[in-house]
Amino acid sequence: MRVFAGSLLGCLVLVSTAASAGEIDQARLHAAAVALEPKVIAWRRDIHQHPELGNREFRTAALVASHLESLGLEVRTGIAHTGVVALLEGGRPGPLVALRADMDALPVTEQTGLPFASRVTTEYEGQRTGVMHACGHDAHTAILMGVAELLAAQRDTLPGSVLFIFQPAEEGAPEGEEGGAELMLKEGLFEWRRPAAVFGLHVFSTLTAGHIGYRSGPAMAASDRFEIRVAGRQTHGSRPWGGIDPVVPAAQVVLGLQTVASRQVDISRVPAVISVGSIHGGIRNNIIPDDVTLVGTIRTFDEAIRDDIHARVETTARHIAEASGARAHVHIHRGYPVTANDPALVAATLPSLARVVGEERLYEVPLVTGAEDFSYFANEVPGFYFFLGATPEGVDPATAPSNHSPHFDVDESTLRVGVEALATVALDYLGR
Repeated sequence: MRVFAGSLLGCLVLVSTAASAGEIDQARLHAAAVALEPKVIAWRRDIHQHPELGNREFRTAALVASHLESLGLEVRTGIAHTGVVALLEGGRPGPLVALRADMDALPVTEQTGLPFASRVTTEYEGQRTGVMHACGHDAHTAILMGVAELLAAQRDTLPGSVLFIFQPAEEGAPEGEEGGAELMLKEGLFEWRRPAAVFGLHVFSTLTAGHIGYRSGPAMAASDRFEIRVAGRQTHGSRPWGGIDPVVPAAQVVLGLQTVASRQVDISRVPAVISVGSIHGGIRNNIIPDDVTLVGTIRTFDEAIRDDIHARVETTARHIAEASGARAHVHIHRGYPVTANDPALVAATLPSLARVVGEERLYEVPLVTGAEDFSYFANEVPGFYFFLGATPEGVDPATAPSNHSPHFDVDESTLRVGVEALATVALDYLGR
């Protein structure tokens, strides 16, 4: 049984009537989003207080599935371990559009002091840690739950269908497991229902609440992990000539890798980043170890440059090590591909977003060197992934706690904006 507040249903009926004529009454849609706002905030706080890591979003998935079932949607669960998808079939013929939200949290101990702050702890890679929605996925899930309710109330005149994708493990699956968008597709999500387009959003601390940022074409980087083991031969620290020292060539490899991006890649096209985040070797001051391991990340915005950098990283490490008599074993693990927004879809959608926030609050943002597995969906069908401001008015976004910080928080006024934005772009797309 579906129950809606009378005022919300009245707003939605009028929105639906406008949509059936190929136009959206934005004022009515705004009113409907405002009416839903208390529920969306409550969902977000509940999810925030009970965060779950990737492939372990059991409670969150149950909450989402229960809500979607209450709306009378066709719901499927257990996709990619804990993923939930739902199909809303409109009463009028038209295309299928997909809307996606991610559900997982991070191994971060929360320090926000919020009354609904997470107190959840877990074991992660052998260490006890807190669990926190430090990237805003709680907001994404709550927003999409609100959009589902808003659109389900007007199914009879909806010109097409909507696929709601609640995805697990965007931050990565546990060691030894598959997960996320890639696994959802591998398990046949788009074979079951293939959308004509897919939309998603992400709350960001670098934007003020109520503002929306976008990019056409490449928007977020491909993310790859590398491990380089420089192998030598252990000897006494007082007699380095008695073995092969891997420490010095490992240090030279760190410096050499910086020249790949700064001297060997045409950064006038698109930027690239190579960073070493971990160096480990040896256990004692007077023992030169057998080997040193470097672990780092590569971020790129072009597939050809991505492949070229991988080859150059391996060549650079190998030759530097060999010059010292050592050997370099290079392993590059390909991660998420570039998140690229379809230019035609972006151009067609920007007027929709402008109606929601106003032209002055909609603007192009720089390339984001963070990565997103929404990219897998956008590689299958035209996609548009945009950024929703999370920082309160009056706070400098440049100094606000960033995503992944233990102090990160979302100004909840932006949740209503997110609901209205996703609903508007979906309705406009179906109307077109």
